[in-house]
Amino acid sequence: MSQNEDQFIAVTVGGVKGSAPREVGAVMRVWSDRQDGSIGGGALEYEATKIARQMLLDNIVQTRRTMPLGPDLGQCCGGVVTLDFVRNALVLEPTLPPLWIWGAGHVGRAIARVMAPFEDRQITLIDTTVERMPDTLPVTVAPLVAADPVRVVPHSPDDADHVILTYSHALDLSLCDALLRHGFASAGLIGSATKWARFRSKLASMGHTSAQISRIACPIGDPSFGKHPQAIAVSVVAALISASADGEIRQRIGERTG
Repeated sequence: MSQNEDQFIAVTVGGVKGSAPREVGAVMRVWSDRQDGSIGGGALEYEATKIARQMLLDNIVQTRRTMPLGPDLGQCCGGVVTLDFVRNALVLEPTLPPLWIWGAGHVGRAIARVMAPFEDRQITLIDTTVERMPDTLPVTVAPLVAADPVRVVPHSPDDADHVILTYSHALDLSLCDALLRHGFASAGLIGSATKWARFRSKLASMGHTSAQISRIACPIGDPSFGKHPQAIAVSVVAALISASADGEIRQRIGERTG
């Protein structure tokens, strides 16, 4: 990739008056050939993308535009949005604890992609080989390839949330054991009630107390959403968002019990 291809414009909602599709602080990044994030979609986002790409062509570093959301843009919100355009602007630091996703299979990838647009966490996607990683990832998702993922656990932040969904039950168990010894904010394990009953017994034999083991949620998500990878991802992300909104980051990632 050339240096010019690395250039992008960060478009941030800097101010809102009246009704608008996104809140102050919402951001998208625009390259010459792609974009990620969203400031609300529709004509506003289309016009902002055009402005950003023209800035790249004209080598403009920064500008600000105030855009009414009325008939001229074909949007019915009726408010006024101020957009800040900054070349290669640093993304704001995440405001919530990191999310570590152990396993880059269908469910792991889906969780990463559903969570990434919120841009309030640094997400790490871990698997054993490069081949198991997706070809492209959102900018807030960092790939981590480790032949032995268990050896990576000591390097994870103490306040991180974890989702364990590797290709191997043995690896899942080893990660549960390592995380219980290391510490975490919350942890969820994909699997059935039968799998969890077997894991509870094995973790107890490894020296973990019942209270410690119960900090790991299994199964993850809400079964009413279904078993499709995207459905599991949506329900897991919904639980994380809800816990964050309630100020309870340590709440389990798994199914709620009432």
